[in-house]
Amino acid sequence: MKRSSTFAERAFDFYRRLTPPGRLPGDVEVMNPYRDSEVMGYVKQFLRRYYSDNSRRIAVFGINPGRFGAGITGITFTDPVVLETVCGIKNDLPKKREPSSVFVYAFVERFGGAAKLFRHFFFTAVSPLGFTKDGRNYNFYDDPSLLSATRPFIVKSLRDQVSLGVSLDVAVVLGRGKNRSIFEGLNREFGFFKAVISLDHPRFIIQYRRAHLEEYLRKYEEAFHRALER
Repeated sequence: MKRSSTFAERAFDFYRRLTPPGRLPGDVEVMNPYRDSEVMGYVKQFLRRYYSDNSRRIAVFGINPGRFGAGITGITFTDPVVLETVCGIKNDLPKKREPSSVFVYAFVERFGGAAKLFRHFFFTAVSPLGFTKDGRNYNFYDDPSLLSATRPFIVKSLRDQVSLGVSLDVAVVLGRGKNRSIFEGLNREFGFFKAVISLDHPRFIIQYRRAHLEEYLRKYEEAFHRALER
């Protein structure tokens, strides 16, 4: 990717060039919103608004897009509601909230707003394309055969995202279970980042720990500031 371009241009090119993994097991289907020209228009607006520079950002890796968030907007942890109300990008997508996006944008507000957070961090996913099975979200690690089928795609995507110009000193991974384990294993194997900071996944927090939302927002704030100090 051209390093003379802006971070926004490199990221847009990354999404435009994403090629889904090949044959998937069983009834698993891939979500690829980047094939939709309307969605790509929203993605371009978002990237131009927050990433039109060459600042080195810290990558924040979720698991994979969900069908009510990045699976339709193309923007990690960003559902159509906050894309319009917080990011100011009007869209014709179904206005339904996604649990992960609810937490992330509560954190956006706590951190000082979208412009401030995205100036320092780039939210993405270990698998930048999501999956469904029987009409429901399906994580890339939910089935060993799916993990095996998607591994080459994930490794290539991580390499490509490193080349966007993110910090190599530290990455943040969201999900303390399998997502963390798989990401750290790949990081040991390929040496993408010097250090990894892990946090509980936004969906887990909203689904099981919502009564402790303030505590988790504080933990995120502390961890993100710790990442900036590296």
